[in-house]
Amino acid sequence: MGRTTGLADQIGSYWRALSGYSAALMGDDHYRRYVEFRGRAHPGEPVLTEREYWRMRHAATEANPQTRCC
Repeated sequence: MGRTTGLADQIGSYWRALSGYSAALMGDDHYRRYVEFRGRAHPGEPVLTEREYWRMRHAATEANPQTRCC
């Protein structure tokens, strides 16, 4: 029984690591990192909502296009 639990824990650990890597690669954690940064760099100042944040990001990308694959 102990070996099965250890294997399940190891698979779960690999899955969480892979999910975290995938989220970082795809940009899923951008807003979370923005909120953390604002809290550290500008404590007490308002933070954009997630919707406002993504609107700002997309507007900035459209205003200043850079080389990208797609």
